[in-house]
Amino acid sequence: MTEGFQEAGFDDSAWDHLRVPGMWQMEGLRDENGDLLDAGQGRFGLPAYTNIVYPFPVDPPHPPEDNPTGEYRREFTLDSVAPGARWVLRFEGVDSHFTVWLNGTELGWATGSRLPAEFDATPALREGRNVVAVRVHQWSAGSYLEDQDMWWLSGIFRSVHLIERPAGAIGDHFVHADFDHRTGEGLLLVECDVPAVMDIPELGVTGLPAGEPHRIAHVEPWTAETPRLYAGTLRSEGETLTLSVGFRTVKIVDGTITVNGSPIRFRGVNRHEWHPETGRTLDLETMRADVLLMKQHNINAVRTSHYPPDSRFLDLCDEYGLWVIDECDLETHGFGMLGWKNNPSADTRWRDALMDRVQRMVERDKNHPSVVMWSMGNEAGEGDNIRAMAEWTRRRDPDRLVHYEGDYDSPYVDVYSRMYAPLDEVALIGMHAEPRTVDAAADSHRRRLPFILCEYAHAMGNGPGGLSEYEELFDRYPRLHGGFVWEWIDHGILQKTTEGPDVGRPFYAYGGDFGEVVHDGNFIADGLVFPDRTPSPGLVEYKAVIAPVRMRLEHAPNRLALLIRNGFDFLDTSLLAFGWRLEADGSLLADGVLDLPPIPARASHEAALDEVVTTVPSAGGEQVLTVRAVLAKDHNGVPAGHEIAFTQLVLPMPGKPCRNPVPVPPQRTAGGWTLGEAEFTAHGELVRLGDLALVAPRLDLWRAPTDNDRGGEGHVRVWRELGLHRLVHRTVDCAVHGEQLVVDTVSRAAGQDGGMVGRWTWTAYDSGALELKLDLTPTGQLDTGRGDARHGEVLPQPATLPKLGIRLGLPGGAAGLDWYGYGPGESYRDSGRAARLGRFHATVEELQTPYVRPQENGNRSGVREAAIRWADGQVLDLSAPTGIDLSLRPWTAEAMEAAQHTSDLVPDGTLWLTLDLAHHGLGSASCGPDAFPQHRLHPHSATLTVRFHIGDTEGTPA
Repeated sequence: MTEGFQEAGFDDSAWDHLRVPGMWQMEGLRDENGDLLDAGQGRFGLPAYTNIVYPFPVDPPHPPEDNPTGEYRREFTLDSVAPGARWVLRFEGVDSHFTVWLNGTELGWATGSRLPAEFDATPALREGRNVVAVRVHQWSAGSYLEDQDMWWLSGIFRSVHLIERPAGAIGDHFVHADFDHRTGEGLLLVECDVPAVMDIPELGVTGLPAGEPHRIAHVEPWTAETPRLYAGTLRSEGETLTLSVGFRTVKIVDGTITVNGSPIRFRGVNRHEWHPETGRTLDLETMRADVLLMKQHNINAVRTSHYPPDSRFLDLCDEYGLWVIDECDLETHGFGMLGWKNNPSADTRWRDALMDRVQRMVERDKNHPSVVMWSMGNEAGEGDNIRAMAEWTRRRDPDRLVHYEGDYDSPYVDVYSRMYAPLDEVALIGMHAEPRTVDAAADSHRRRLPFILCEYAHAMGNGPGGLSEYEELFDRYPRLHGGFVWEWIDHGILQKTTEGPDVGRPFYAYGGDFGEVVHDGNFIADGLVFPDRTPSPGLVEYKAVIAPVRMRLEHAPNRLALLIRNGFDFLDTSLLAFGWRLEADGSLLADGVLDLPPIPARASHEAALDEVVTTVPSAGGEQVLTVRAVLAKDHNGVPAGHEIAFTQLVLPMPGKPCRNPVPVPPQRTAGGWTLGEAEFTAHGELVRLGDLALVAPRLDLWRAPTDNDRGGEGHVRVWRELGLHRLVHRTVDCAVHGEQLVVDTVSRAAGQDGGMVGRWTWTAYDSGALELKLDLTPTGQLDTGRGDARHGEVLPQPATLPKLGIRLGLPGGAAGLDWYGYGPGESYRDSGRAARLGRFHATVEELQTPYVRPQENGNRSGVREAAIRWADGQVLDLSAPTGIDLSLRPWTAEAMEAAQHTSDLVPDGTLWLTLDLAHHGLGSASCGPDAFPQHRLHPHSATLTVRFHIGDTEGTPA
């Protein structure tokens, strides 16, 4: 620490300049010119990531002696200091402990990193030159309360204000704006610490004295769907404040959460504050972009995990409409690894610190209509200190609900909340039939509470899968009010490579990339948007699953109907337009807009669509009817024409007529066989098709493990035990059977007898097409032993497979894919609600999903036809009448598995085409439930049929 740095005359000319707000580790990742330093380098220390474990010895309340410290100085000039005025120096957020001096006078110190702290600057302030000095310690006693699954970073990361408070200024105010849904009246009551009056000109409210309740007829209420705000002013003798007032009433009625008399559904997300270049320092436009992106993806609620956000974010939630669970700056998760010994939540010596945090949150945020629930913190165990926090909060603000997840008995909260509860348990909770707990009174209280999943569906890497199953339960049981996906954004840190063929290539770093002694790897990359805020496939899937308008097409003889359920809590469907489109094999036949009456909130409607089809000229091929619900006008920041939901139906129409092709018999050659334009080795391996040299197709059961594959029941461990990543292939027989080349193979791993037997039947046709019919049958022992903890027995467990299909290599180079199947993005068996049947195009680069840690990605499902087009004009067509899964990559699954970051992936000169019958589900097992049983891929007999054809530059698929 620097002696005398706080004095006004201290010479700081040799000091570095640092942006404030900012976090010194993040600022230090760039040089003085703002250019990114080499990976892992920093001028002011380095970031560190842990999820649970504290990165210092657990010796509460003592911080480590090795305590990085930052010292700040800021000079400013005041022309005058008005007599009688009071001046407040306000810090919105400083991590984690800081002391403040003004002109050499110590004003005080504070902890509570993500909470405001104010200091009376009046005695030390002077006209002319002033100097503020701040010393920030990274670690403090407060750090034990801030173990919140995030990067450990330090500094003055939110704004700092010097505020003049004239005599008679308003020190505190609390606007109570209730709504009576039975009468349409608003009830306004303003508490203020000085005499003041309230004006809301639009409502005819003028000069309403603080402390006097007032009823207002015909108020438009505030909800997340209809965020109606009224501009108001609160006037005291010395000050006038501008306020945004939203009228709404939050209550639990018969065990149901209601707002303005209507039950509500949370379609939510947990949100940390993050930017890949500035850490937890966010500007207003970044926060606005987040809110609008949420609104565009049908998200209507945010849990501010695990601390109060920048208050401007709550302003945006008020403006655009999001339900908010505002969470206290408290988490002591690391004590859980020690059996909760010395946990501050249960230690009375910490009570004042915990009470201080919840009080500062409530007092700062109590005038935001978007905040409907106060959360006491996260993963802080159990203890009377949390009960005391809840009881104070309820006394201070009885008009909002109190939440805390960590105490399952839920004796002092208004909502029963859980994390990652499996489907069967959520169903029991929905039926009020969850397992009983020891305390009968608490058990009875909890069973009467509404339920939310404050975290579910862990969005780490490729996933989450299984969202639809949860949503079905939320629809079925009124007690279940929805949930909040973990989480909004991948917390990657922008870095650049220092070696390899592409030195300077950008990538996103995660835990362990900065030399941390303890860390939790890429567990920090678990968001619905990538670090640059590009939506991930998981966000696109979530949007489809939680769409507030549910549509289903039903077809029966002489009947085609559209069933619509309006899942909005307050809005009817008059804000939507319903458009339809009929296609045959992806080509448009007709389209139009349906004339539908407005459907009230939470109501259903059935519309007959027979005329839509019967008036369209008949056409062959696969006919698909699509109905889309789009905004008919701009709404809450989302533009007109934006799609809210869609549904599709494949109509039972006759297929397109085609002639029966004539088989072309195989021809023996010196090295093997030819079959039309195809060349095979003596072992029956396809090595050339027309002018395309191929890496021969092989059985492929392996995929680069996803983050979810690695969690839960340890599927990757089982797959490795079976050797599915190192199969050895043997040709059993290769012979001509009539006009077909038939190749029998078996694929097993060294040391294993379990594998797959394959019969590859190749047929060439006079059309130029080459057909593969691959019959697969499991062989040997395809299960794995798992020890019994009581008796040491090894019990067989049925195995799952990562996938079931083939892989072949194609010439490398610039190429693109056209396909008719599901798209436009990737999809998997338990994550396919967002995919729609149609014709799509993407370059090879666009087919890849850049997960922060490389893993299985880019699968397109239900592909009927496809064409791979190279820049030099070559075209490979393929078709699979029943549809297959397809991916096309410039690197192998093995390369993806070996890569730690996207920058490690380098094209190897071959395009690797995988054609799969099925994939194992994605699940959410990196933290949540595993792939559900119906989405697991078990060994079974199956047949893959696909046709290849060397196409022309016009690109008509085979």
